[in-house]
Formats: sequence, C-alpha cells, structure tokens
Amino acid sequence: MPVECRLQFVLAGKISMGRILGYLLLLAALGYGLWPFYTVFRLDDAVRNPDPKALAPYVSLAAIQASYRQRLERVVPAFEPRSGPDADQVVAWLKANLTRLGDAALEQGITLDWVRNALRESAERTTDNRPALFIDAIDFAFFESWNRFVIRIGPLGSETHVVLGLEGRDWRIVDLVR
Repeated sequence: MPVECRLQFVLAGKISMGRILGYLLLLAALGYGLWPFYTVFRLDDAVRNPDPKALAPYVSLAAIQASYRQRLERVVPAFEPRSGPDADQVVAWLKANLTRLGDAALEQGITLDWVRNALRESAERTTDNRPALFIDAIDFAFFESWNRFVIRIGPLGSETHVVLGLEGRDWRIVDLVR
C-alpha cells in the first residue's frame, strides 16, 4: 500500500473518531437536559396516585424542612420580644423553645401528604382540566443551575415554585414555595 493511501486512511480514522466523540458528547448533554423532564412525568403519575408513599422517591422531606426552617429563622426574630435588664432569662427561654417547637412543627407539618396536597392544589388553581394534572399546570420549567431545576406552576403572581435538586442519581423535590 502506498504511503499516501496509508496517510489518508489514518487521517480518516482520526476524523471519524473525533466526530464520534462529538456526537457522544452531544448525546450526553441532550440526555442530561431531558433527565429532569423525565422525572417531572414520573412525578405527575405519583401526584395522581392516592397513596402518598408513591411520591416518596421524588421528595426529600429533610431538604424541604430545612428550606422552611431557614425561612422561619429569617422571619421569627422580628416577632421575638426585645430583651431588657429584667427579661433576659425569659427571652433566652422563649428563643430556645421557639426553635424546638418550630422544628417539631416542621417535622409534623411537612409530610408526603402535605407535599402531594400542595402540588394538587396548585394544579387545581391554575388549570381548568378536571382532574387537574400536575403536568398540565406547569407554566415554566428549566435549569437554575447544573443541579437545580425549577418548575413554576401557574402564572406569575399566583405561582407555586417546585425546586428539584440532584441528589445522587435522582432528581427530587428539595423545596416547595407557595
């Protein structure tokens, strides 16, 4: 085989290998972009299921509770009594109990039933279809960052935001803001 033919054969192999790698990279990026949308379709089925445990693989209750805890920590100090020379012990006791009671209330209040009902109610508010499907009520859904995906249910002004976070290999609801 002449040298010229060998050179063309070698270059053709390198070009096609680069093209293949480019296509694989494009396919991986496309798959990553569609991955949370697949979770949204599975989430829609779980919200319609009467058993709240069907929603469990798609919800991180600890993350939702932590988000609400952070919001409460920003708001509660505005309602705490101001300390004075005689009231320091009472104020310290109140602050400690507010934190303890707030954590207990979050654990009791934010459950799979609460998440399912919040998603159903937000879908019912924003769509006329009955039964109201979660996926029909979605107005906007896109990446906020590489590991956060935001879903807006309803028009601006009366929306509910559902935030999916990448936990391990799964997208899960990590925040729900109504």
